[in-house]
Amino acid sequence: DKACQTNSSRRKKRSAKDMAITQGATSSQVQRTENVEFTWTTIVSTYWCYIFGVFMAYLHERFFKVFYVKDEPITISSEYAPLIDRIQLFYHRYLVGRIDDCFNRPITSPPGAWISIKERTGTLMIGDLRFTGTTKECLNLGSYNYLGFAETSGKCLDDDVMQLQNYSTSTCSSRVGCGTTPIHRELEQLMARFIGKEDSIVFGMGYATNSTSIHALVGAGGLIISDTLNHASLIVGIRCATASVRTFKHNDPVDLERTIQKAIKEGQPKTKLPWTKILIVVEGIYSMEGEILKLPEIITIKKKYKAFLYVDEAHSIGALGKRGRGVCDYFGVDPADVDILMGTFTKSFGSAGGYIASSKILIDFLRATSYASLYETSMSMGVAQQILSSIRIIMGEDLGNEGQKRLEDLRNNSNYFRRRLKEEGFSVIGDMDSPIVPIIICHPIKMCYFTRKCLEENIGVVVAGFPVTPLLSARARFCISAAHTIHDLETAIQKMSLIGASCLVNDPFASGQSRLVS
Repeated sequence: DKACQTNSSRRKKRSAKDMAITQGATSSQVQRTENVEFTWTTIVSTYWCYIFGVFMAYLHERFFKVFYVKDEPITISSEYAPLIDRIQLFYHRYLVGRIDDCFNRPITSPPGAWISIKERTGTLMIGDLRFTGTTKECLNLGSYNYLGFAETSGKCLDDDVMQLQNYSTSTCSSRVGCGTTPIHRELEQLMARFIGKEDSIVFGMGYATNSTSIHALVGAGGLIISDTLNHASLIVGIRCATASVRTFKHNDPVDLERTIQKAIKEGQPKTKLPWTKILIVVEGIYSMEGEILKLPEIITIKKKYKAFLYVDEAHSIGALGKRGRGVCDYFGVDPADVDILMGTFTKSFGSAGGYIASSKILIDFLRATSYASLYETSMSMGVAQQILSSIRIIMGEDLGNEGQKRLEDLRNNSNYFRRRLKEEGFSVIGDMDSPIVPIIICHPIKMCYFTRKCLEENIGVVVAGFPVTPLLSARARFCISAAHTIHDLETAIQKMSLIGASCLVNDPFASGQSRLVS
């Protein structure tokens, strides 16, 4: 395969450069993608598409119902408060409902490099979205299985089965009740050692780790400063707090400092008293942008104004850094400079749940105040064992250098895939070394066409549009895994290049390097 041999040689030439980036890099050394600039043609056509879609949806609701027997009018009882806003229901039914086959695709296999997707036909709008009874084997470019630990065989699975035989599937109790077992404490101690903190606490759900714990960190009289593109779980957790909230421009240390200065100058609302505490909330890798946090600059600002720093490492722990220990490892930063490190086990570790790592005093405080610790059923022992086994492999305590090999494969695959998409003329956003590689599509019709054609070509991709993304920034988001091979990625890129060219998403001749895989 001449194309694969060419790709292999290119990969070797670039490996030295990649390693220089990933060993104690600074923010200025990270290869970052400039913001995508939209032409007036793109802006006008995208807005027109949404306007026309809303207009046709309105006509369908008012005049065309007679053609669809299953279509019922939207009615909200006047006797009760509505559970669903009429506008939201209208948008979901008549706009999202037309393209619902592009989302929520059920799979019938483990989330490995290849997955089995159940095929469907019809639309949700008229109630005929149904399964065809067939499945399609697709290259998996949508799952967060970064290191490939979500497997159906191997040491992790063997350890999980043994642990389930010892402890069953559930404790049927919260952590403060009868839900703490030796394996939970073992996991918390290992996680703290892996990250470089005094202690940690684990939760059964990653989303709940943020949404049920942040309220306990900052109370009335405090201030939370949040990145504008933080994850929904962070936003929910911040809203549950009684502290005041400010936002700063996405991953922009300059605007962060400006926001802190203004907040300190103004003081608390009404009383104008100084803030009791300032907490900066950010992410290690932003999941829809593929951007890596500018951690060194954020830490400098945090120290300058004596604030506290909360970093969500859901997508960076296990995926960034020479040792896979997250954004601190990636930049060579002392974990002690970050007050609170949070992460999830659903990505790099192939499991479920989340953790918060910090000082022992703070972790003991969270054990007694976090809603999840008080009320949530504790993590399943089989789930905890999966995390333990995968961490030990990453740390090199089991299976020799298997963990290091997976880390290198993930980094090489991610950088190769990102470079090749750029060479094929796609508008790629995000940073090198990030396993999340989004491309901007803009137009919602092109977004739907792209994902449907990819499915026809046996490529499983995830797409997102408004309101998940800004109106003009509909995109396809690819998640790369160590389980992928360069040949599979190159084959997918060539197919997607042809699909993109057919709907004017990319320019395959932009660099003159379009190739076919034999």
